[in-house]
Order: sequence, then C-alpha cells, then structure tokens
Amino acid sequence: MPHLTVNGVSFYYEDTGGPDPAIVFSHGLLMSSRMFAAQIAALRDRFRCIAYDHRGQGQSSDPGGRSHDMDTCFRDAVAVIDGLDARPCHFVGLSMGGFVGMRLAARRPDLLYSLSLLETSAEPEPAENVPKYNMLGRVAGWFGTRWVVYRVMPILFGRSFMNDPAMAEERASWRREIASRPRSIVRAVRGVIERAGVMDEITSIRVPTLVVVGEEDVATPPPKARRIHEHIPGSRLARIPAAGHSSTIEQPAAVTQVLSDFFATLPQ
Repeated sequence: MPHLTVNGVSFYYEDTGGPDPAIVFSHGLLMSSRMFAAQIAALRDRFRCIAYDHRGQGQSSDPGGRSHDMDTCFRDAVAVIDGLDARPCHFVGLSMGGFVGMRLAARRPDLLYSLSLLETSAEPEPAENVPKYNMLGRVAGWFGTRWVVYRVMPILFGRSFMNDPAMAEERASWRREIASRPRSIVRAVRGVIERAGVMDEITSIRVPTLVVVGEEDVATPPPKARRIHEHIPGSRLARIPAAGHSSTIEQPAAVTQVLSDFFATLPQ
C-alpha cells in the first residue's frame, strides 16, 4: 500500500507507472481516489496515472488541527507532484480537487501540462448553503458520517444515478464508503465550506484547460462551470448529460471520452 510522507502527512496514492506525462487525479470531499477508477483503467495504457487521497480523507493520515484549508491542500498537491517526480503533469481535479487545481494552475503553472476541472467552482461556498453544510459537518464531527450519508448522497450524485435501479449496487458501495468516514472528516468539511474564492486568480491561467460539469450537478451547477470557462482564456467547456456532482462515477465512459478528446488536442 504505497504512501508518500510530505508536509507532515502520509499520503496514500496509486501510481500505474507508464509513459509521461503523468495524469494526477485529485478527488472531491468525502470521496477518495477510487472515484477515478474507471478513468485510470481506460487511460493507463497511454499515460502514467496517479491518484492520491487528500489529507484526512481516504487512506491518507490526518495531522489534526481545526481545518484542512484549500491553501494547505494546494501545498500538499505541490509536494505530491514533486515527491512522485510527476512534473509537469495533466492535473484532473473534481470538486475539492478542482479547488486545488485552480490554485496550482494560477500559482505554479510550471507543474502542469494541462488542467481539467470537473464539477467545481472558483467562487466561495454560496451563503445560502453554509448553514446547512455546517450543520451536516457538525453532525459528522459529533457522531460520524453514517448519520448524514442519506442527506449527502443527493448532493454528491445526480437524480439519474440516484433513481436508476441498475445503479443500486454502485450506490450502496459509495454509501458504505461515505458512511465509514471518521469524525475527523469535519476538518476537511470546514476547509471546503470556508474556502476563499479564486475567480480573480484564474484569469491568469494559461495552461490548456478543460471545464466539465454534469447537467444534474446541484452542488456546483452548470452556471458555475460556465463562469470558470469565461474567466480562463482559451478554456473548453463540456457538459455531461445524466450526471451530477460525481460524474466520473455516474457517467464514467462519457467523462473518460471527454478527457481523452482533450488530451488528444494537446501537443505531444
């Protein structure tokens, strides 16, 4: 079980090896690197695929503190990319991973070959969401995520996935994983809820950028993706039908195709 210790954290990661440039996958809140399993399986013959778990999430260690803020997670990503000798890389960030990716592209473009932003936002958490998310975070911090998982699932997944009988086993698998998160997950929740916006920073991004959003995403809906696209010069925007906030799981083939098409447009 590979781990890389940097910034006082033991980061779990998966690395397929293979040809450079690497693709580094960065997951969303309450999830893990497993959410990119389908994309890694499809792309590993052409790229070195690396997926890591954020501090305090998945199988990475939790160093404590009040909050795992986004600037700290940005520094973690820098350390992981450097520590695994993966620079420059294609960085694929979903939701929280996208918050990290935008900071990377704006502040450390030397580390990136391209940027893909899935189901994310360059804005602070909307004020109307903060009380609800703070309450869910407090309950998770007091009692564990098993007490909030049924409230969280419709935020993390779109209605098509949630209502499709064929996806019952997949839903149950992710429900179990989310419910297993320790109470310390509240630190990551705080980091996401309290994040600063970076809309003023992303106008400086010049690496090739793809913005992807599920048409059923209620956490970071399509207008937020549109605003990112409008602020990053030369970026591309793709919408994924019948997908919510976890599009890599809900519509894995469609997301993989969009990523593959984007990578194919880049200089070799």
